[in-house]
Amino acid sequence: MWKTIKIYTLIILTALAGYFMLSYHTLYMGSNVEFLKKKRLTSNYSFVWVVGKRVEDILVIDTLREAGIGDILVKAGQVSKQEKDILEKKFSSDPIYY
Repeated sequence: MWKTIKIYTLIILTALAGYFMLSYHTLYMGSNVEFLKKKRLTSNYSFVWVVGKRVEDILVIDTLREAGIGDILVKAGQVSKQEKDILEKKFSSDPIYY
């Protein structure tokens, strides 16, 4: 009986971890980790390493930009609000979806 309960518990925990990975972007920002809610369930860009990347290289990715990574970059001090708005406007007019 206990073995069956342990197996079901393991299955439930694995399903919850998978759902979390499909629901959130995990952003590694050097000394801290940020979680950003995805617009839809997908495995694209579940783990993003932000350290050492240019802001333009991050904001060009439509999936991350739509989820609101620009606000996190402003909060982290990597870009100003005005520059973020300019870059988001520039990349949102790009017809290619990354």
